[in-house]
Amino acid sequence: MSMKRDILSQLEKNFLFAVVRGSTQAEGYEVSKAVFEGGIKNIEVTFSTPNAEKVMRQLADEFADTDMVVGAGTVLDEVAARIAILNGSKFVVSPSFNKKIARICNIYTIPYLPGCGTITEVSQALEAGCEVVKLFPGGLLGPGFIKDLHGPIPWVEAMPSGGVSLDNMDQWIASGAWSVGVGSALTKNLKDGGYGAVTASAKEFADKLTSIRTN
Repeated sequence: MSMKRDILSQLEKNFLFAVVRGSTQAEGYEVSKAVFEGGIKNIEVTFSTPNAEKVMRQLADEFADTDMVVGAGTVLDEVAARIAILNGSKFVVSPSFNKKIARICNIYTIPYLPGCGTITEVSQALEAGCEVVKLFPGGLLGPGFIKDLHGPIPWVEAMPSGGVSLDNMDQWIASGAWSVGVGSALTKNLKDGGYGAVTASAKEFADKLTSIRTN
């Protein structure tokens, strides 16, 4: 299996993506560690985090022998994509589809998950070699969008991001989500409860996923 397929397989197995937006480099690193401790293993460090590439590098080195998969989020151009990859990122996520980002990721055989909100955007992403698309904003599209998408394009895999909660995660999974991205719900209690609260929130999502799969 190619490196790209190996990465996609591990991402799918881990299922939950933590979208990490730290206000500082240190916060980005600590939040990433906290959600991993809570059971979320796909870590999407966004470029809205100061010195995001340094956070990626630190995590990639420190957790190299674990099932953590470090990636980059909020990637807006091919320069940022290459920086992320050279700093250990194993996947790249953007809020919209960008052909130049797709090209860079293909060169390095790294999965690119572009944000798509229409059938047209999904088709463009598929043409560029993307195997999984990010449905964004997930809260606006809703779980039913996956079923609508799978009508004309049943082979595309979809990861909703934005609008995924403990209360509706089962709906996304029932609709055929390949994975789900969780962001602000993980850090909602950070200010008052510290990083322990982030771990607790991540564990809630991990436990909910186990419960859904069990039932």
